[in-house]
Amino acid sequence: MEHFLLSAGYGALVLLAFVEACCIPIPSEITFGYAGVLVAEHHLELGLVIVLGTLAELAGSYVAYTIGRQGGRPLVERAGRFALVTAKDLDRAERWLSGRGEFAVALGRALPVVRAFVSLVAGIARMPRLRFLVFSLIGTLVYVTVLTVIGDAVGKTWHRVAHGFSLAGYVVVALVVVAIAVYVRHRLREVRRERLAEAKGA
Repeated sequence: MEHFLLSAGYGALVLLAFVEACCIPIPSEITFGYAGVLVAEHHLELGLVIVLGTLAELAGSYVAYTIGRQGGRPLVERAGRFALVTAKDLDRAERWLSGRGEFAVALGRALPVVRAFVSLVAGIARMPRLRFLVFSLIGTLVYVTVLTVIGDAVGKTWHRVAHGFSLAGYVVVALVVVAIAVYVRHRLREVRRERLAEAKGA
C-alpha cells in the first residue's frame, strides 16, 4: 500500500477509498492514516487528500446504497459474501439505523466498522437518494478529515523523533501489512462461521 500510494499518489487514494466504500475489505483507517503520513512527508497535499478522499468515499457509498436499494437484502446477503459481508454486519447496521433517521447515516459513516455497511442498509431501507447523499457526505467528510489530520500529526512527530532512522519506513510497511492481514483474516473467519451455522441449520 505504501508503494501504491507513493507511486500512484492521488489516483491510488481515490481507488482505495472508492473500493473500501463499496464494502471491499480495505481498512480506510490505514488508507487515510497513511495518506496523512504522506502529507507530513510532503508527498501529498492535505486539502486535496480530504477533498478527493471524501468524494471517492461518497461515490463508493452511493454504489453500495444503489445495490441495497435495487437488490434488497437477499441480493446483498448473496453477493456480499464475495466482499466478506455477513448477515451479522447487516443486522448491526440495521440496528444502528433503526429509529435514528437520516442523522444516523451521517454518524454511522463517521464510525469504524459500522460505516462500511450503513450505505447498504440505507439502500435496503430505500432512504431518499438526496438525503442519503447529503448525510453521507457530512459523516464521510468528518471521518476522512480526522483520520488524515491524525496521520499528518503522527507523521510529523515520528520524523522528529526518528529522523534519519533508516528502518522507520520498513516499520510502517510492516504494521500496515499486519493490520490488513489481521483484518482480512477476521472477515474470512466471520464468513466461514456464518456459512457453517447455516449448514447446520439446514
